[in-house]
Amino acid sequence: MSFTESFSAFYNQVKTSLADGTFAKLTLAKTIGNTDLMNIYVRPIVENGVLKMELKYKFQQEEQIEIHTIDKARDTLVYYINNPFMSAILFTTAFDLTYKLNKKRAVSITEKANTFGNASEVLLDYLNQ
Repeated sequence: MSFTESFSAFYNQVKTSLADGTFAKLTLAKTIGNTDLMNIYVRPIVENGVLKMELKYKFQQEEQIEIHTIDKARDTLVYYINNPFMSAILFTTAFDLTYKLNKKRAVSITEKANTFGNASEVLLDYLNQ
């Protein structure tokens, strides 16, 4: 399975957590080598009544923000898997899901107990409209 296919399967869990109101946040981390881009933080926002995703790029010296549709966010994030990020962590109120590449670029997806007790306020407000 390619990075694109495996990350799409992982991202389907992101979409499910958005739909059922359990999404807390999504983070891309663990870069390969010393890169200027250190993390990408993803959170839901509402723009003109439409649920979208805010991608906050955390560089060593600055931050940049982009806003995408939910599907376009996946397309953007998959570009960064393996270049430079080795992991993505989905935090939900039900569980934490970790997408990880090892040194041989084999993918593993593991589920752990939830870290967050509360879902994104923006998401909950949007779903309760």
